Amino acid sequence: MKFVDQAKIYVSSGHGGAGCVSFRREKYIPRGGPDGGDGGRGGDVIIVASSQKETLLKYHFNQRFLAKNGLPGRGQRQSGADGADIVLPVPPGTVITDAATGEKLADLASQGDQYFAAQGGRGGQGNARMATGARRTPRFAQPGESGQERNIILELILLANAGLVGYPNVGKSTLISKLSAARPKIADYPFTTLTPNLGVVRVDEDHSFVLADLPGLIEGASQGAGLGRRFLKHLSRCAVIVHLLDPSRLAPERPKRDLEIVIKELKAYDPELAKKPALIALGKMDQPEGPEALEAFKKAHPRTKIYPFSSYTGEGLDELRYAMWSKIAPQKP
Repeated sequence: MKFVDQAKIYVSSGHGGAGCVSFRREKYIPRGGPDGGDGGRGGDVIIVASSQKETLLKYHFNQRFLAKNGLPGRGQRQSGADGADIVLPVPPGTVITDAATGEKLADLASQGDQYFAAQGGRGGQGNARMATGARRTPRFAQPGESGQERNIILELILLANAGLVGYPNVGKSTLISKLSAARPKIADYPFTTLTPNLGVVRVDEDHSFVLADLPGLIEGASQGAGLGRRFLKHLSRCAVIVHLLDPSRLAPERPKRDLEIVIKELKAYDPELAKKPALIALGKMDQPEGPEALEAFKKAHPRTKIYPFSSYTGEGLDELRYAMWSKIAPQKP
């Protein structure tokens, strides 16, 4: 399935039906009073978080949603039918923003959360309701209220507890495949991961967490280099960011430089991301460059805890898994 995490749509609720002007006309009742019914309410446009949806793909192709108008009232005090609502299901984690003002309207973080994106207009009152002691035969009724219309932006922010970040081809996809049942595309060339992948990591019998593998970052990503910074928004919900480093990148001191560049890009995108709890992991320790790069990093950052591991041999994976959980567990409800 194509991963679509942003869409701009137009929504319009239904107009209320007009009230009816009518008078009772029956045999032997020559002067029947007003009996015009009320108009029906216009339909609403409701956006609902549904676990049945995984992406915003539907709204990439279909971008206009118009609810039905309410029907006008009729004689004999009959009210018009209400217009049908439109319910738009979106994945949990969808943020709704007004396209014109940029105002955040709603954050549908959990299954069943809903937001009335456009409320239908009220139906007009018929002339039966307009009668008073001083005005017994009103020959007018209310028109229905207009519905609402607006352009809104739907933006999916994945619900992950931990996020893997780092340069392309450092082993993020391989790591998530070893820690969870996720099966992302893995290949020996840059930018294999073009969209985020999610996997559930089991800690023990009673505990687990969601890990996200994000597309690789390179220097200048905040200015659009590589895949740019589009997917960094998914880190905003993470309890911990895991910086993944590769010891095979040219020289022992290179992982240190890679880490500095990635942190710089996170700060350029959103300074709050750089303040989140973070872990530093050095992968591919089964390769000859691993121990040398590890020692170089420890010398450069003697007070920084680093988690060396090998996805190939499994060495260090449990320690890294529990380290992630130690950051996540205090923030879980």
